[in-house]
Amino acid sequence: MSTRIDFYGASPEALAAMIALEKAGGKLGIDARLLDLIKLRASQINGCAFCIDLHTTDARKAGESERRLATLSAWRETPFFTERERAALAWTESLTNIAATHAPDADYELLAAHYSPKEMSDLTLAIVTINAWNRYAIGFRKMPPA
Repeated sequence: MSTRIDFYGASPEALAAMIALEKAGGKLGIDARLLDLIKLRASQINGCAFCIDLHTTDARKAGESERRLATLSAWRETPFFTERERAALAWTESLTNIAATHAPDADYELLAAHYSPKEMSDLTLAIVTINAWNRYAIGFRKMPPA
């Protein structure tokens, strides 16, 4: 598979907006390890090889365990994630698969049980942002470095 266009260079204005969104999300106070898990899980669902590679690397650098990384795609079946992380991961899956899930009340209620309204909004921004990055990377076939 080959890269279609260099979307970074094709529209600097569009990428500046995406980068500003990414930077804003990074300043919201979401725990870095949780943010890495959210980004990685959404990227797994979307099948974004570039982002899976990037966020696995970032998670390792932040101290995430190999065991949790290896089982993230099956997080519901493992004891390795906290209830708070589980709520965020369920919300990530719900919003990433929005056409099929329509953000069910059960996932919202689980999120609301563990996060404040501000935290819920901040987590949602992080999920929206990684899904946008996935669409850029998948759509234009951005490849992970060899």
